[in-house]
Amino acid sequence: MYQPSTISHQQTMNEKIRTVEFQKEKYTKNTVKFAEVQTHGQAPVIGALYVQKWFAGDSNRLKVTIEVQ
Repeated sequence: MYQPSTISHQQTMNEKIRTVEFQKEKYTKNTVKFAEVQTHGQAPVIGALYVQKWFAGDSNRLKVTIEVQ
């Protein structure tokens, strides 16, 4: 049975993990809308993100890490 090496598996996993930063855009009724801070020349990964007010509080920025499985 073939098993991939740890190095190639780790490289594959690193390509599927991304940390995205967001900046507060506006308040809605129960949430805060955050806009993705884009890197020049790259397409957005998430776009807009709505977070419940009770969690977001008064924060102006968020950092979200996502992993594709």
